[in-house]
Amino acid sequence: MSKTLPSTGEVMAATVPMVRTLNLEFAETTPERAVVRLPDQPDFHNHVGGPHAGAMFTLAESASGAIVLSAFGDQLSRAVPLAVKAEIGYRKLAMGPVTATAELGRPAADVVAELDAGERPEFPVNVTITREDGAVTGEMIIVWTLRPNS
Repeated sequence: MSKTLPSTGEVMAATVPMVRTLNLEFAETTPERAVVRLPDQPDFHNHVGGPHAGAMFTLAESASGAIVLSAFGDQLSRAVPLAVKAEIGYRKLAMGPVTATAELGRPAADVVAELDAGERPEFPVNVTITREDGAVTGEMIIVWTLRPNS
C-alpha cells in the first residue's frame, strides 16, 4: 500500500491560513520555480476594482514560500525557513486574476553547503506578478534564511 505525499500547495494551504483565505491556486511548485494564482475575488479588490496591494504581496510571498519548501523541504529536520525581508514594486494596474512566478536567486546547493558549514544562509527569491495578458504588474524580492535548529 503506497501513500501519496501531499503537494506543496496542499501543505501550504494546510499550514498557512492566508493561503486558504485568499484561495490561492498552486499551478506549479518545483525546486526551480513556483507559480501561484490569485483568482479575481471582489472581497479582495482595492478602490479601483483590482486585487488589493496586500493580497498581491501575500500572493508573491506565498509563491516564494512554495519554492523554498520545494527546494529545501529535505532540510526541515535541521533548519527552519524564515523570511527575513521583502521589497515589492507595483509596476502596472492589476485587474482580474494575477499570477506570481517565483525563482530562487541562488543555487539551492550553495545554500545547503552554507548550512552544512554551520552557517545561517540567506538567499533571495525573485517573484514576478503578471496579469492574464502577460503584463508585469509587480516585482518582489524576498530574502529568506534557513535558521539551524538549536
